[in-house]
Amino acid sequence: MREKKRNGLSRALRIFYGVGDCGYTLTTNVESYFFSFFLTNMAQYSMATISVITTVTSVVCAILVGVAGGIINSSKPMRWGRYRSWLVVIPWLIPLIYPFQFVKIGDGVVSGLIIMAAAIISHTLWQFPYVASISMISVAGKTQEERAQLSSTRAMWNSFSKVIFSLVGVPLAGVFASILGTKNQYAGVAFCLGLAMVIGYYIHFRMFEGYEEKEDTLQNQKAPAKEKTSLKDLAVSLVQNPSLVALLIACIAPYVYVFVTSGIAIYYFDYVVEHSEMLSPYIMVSSFVSILGSYLCKKLVKAITARRTFLLALVFMAACSGIAFLRYEHMYEVIVFMSLVQLGFGVVIASQPMLYSDVIIYNQWKTGKNAAGWITGLQMVPLNVGIVSRGLIISACLAVASFDPNMVMDVIPTELKTGICVAFMVIPGAVLLVGALIFAFGFRLKKEMVEQYQAEINARQ
Repeated sequence: MREKKRNGLSRALRIFYGVGDCGYTLTTNVESYFFSFFLTNMAQYSMATISVITTVTSVVCAILVGVAGGIINSSKPMRWGRYRSWLVVIPWLIPLIYPFQFVKIGDGVVSGLIIMAAAIISHTLWQFPYVASISMISVAGKTQEERAQLSSTRAMWNSFSKVIFSLVGVPLAGVFASILGTKNQYAGVAFCLGLAMVIGYYIHFRMFEGYEEKEDTLQNQKAPAKEKTSLKDLAVSLVQNPSLVALLIACIAPYVYVFVTSGIAIYYFDYVVEHSEMLSPYIMVSSFVSILGSYLCKKLVKAITARRTFLLALVFMAACSGIAFLRYEHMYEVIVFMSLVQLGFGVVIASQPMLYSDVIIYNQWKTGKNAAGWITGLQMVPLNVGIVSRGLIISACLAVASFDPNMVMDVIPTELKTGICVAFMVIPGAVLLVGALIFAFGFRLKKEMVEQYQAEINARQ
């Protein structure tokens, strides 16, 4: 049966696009908030071993970051279309593999290798639905307004995932601690939330029915020349698209912020203010504020363009991080200012896909090829750099501060508190400021230019 061709955004997409990425973020939040803590306090590896595990894993994942976009864009379209098919063929594998990232089997080298293998495989697998889902924004959204609607809705669901995580993910850890033991509690959470990713992307798969061009013979065809891309095409895209390079580098900053602060937050509440019970409320409050940022993004973009919105959000985030550090001993003030950083993060995540859509349009105008899959897949580069930074920054700061999970003391040393806060606020804030400067001087595409390029592309077809 042929699918009915759809034009314009459906009510379901306007409201629920992003539930798949909500499941994705729920799944990755297990790693973001608990992986470093699992390695130090539960698996109790040495800081040197932890650095090897996190660095090797992150570097390999970063090297493999372009795999999904390249395969999606250059392989034969499958039964349900070039992009939409990947929303169902891969995700079900993730909850079967991902939990092994949070299990320590024995005390030898093999245990570390299992953790690294599980991390690398699961990271590579979840690239496919993630890239496919974002690529569908340009497929379903025919105008800048429609793409902005989808990007904003997606960002709101993405932010809402952390609220769900604070309500479900954190309590689940306690439940599985009593069932599987404290050393394996996060493996159980990883499995359950991995299932949420599977369900979420299946919902995306159903919602996008009828939007992607699909013919009866499509699965037996190779990608048309104008769509098929290679490593050479990617290199050309980077060389001839300086705004893409600037955007990629600038997007590293918010991901460094979100991964490092997420990973170190549990240490802040445990060791700096000694209120571990406040981790869940902090996640919930900051997540609600992030949802507000995602909602405001659409209004800001309409008023001052996506480019200016993204830039101002980065500067705002950096400023709030700096203020939070100056008041790091005052827990509630820190929660307020770090939540305001999340407000900016919600804006950044919502505006980011619009900027990538702009560079995709420019690339097609410049090269004559539609490299949407490649360029969309490149969004995983900043994300993976952020993951790499989490392991390096947190491990380095804890090592410099002489952190020991087995320490018994009445008073937490000031140097340990300072080291944790440097990782929590100072380094992410400095990176955000650098990202803002790179974006300000490197991203040159303006709204009027993009509209002109799109008009010329339409005229060619």
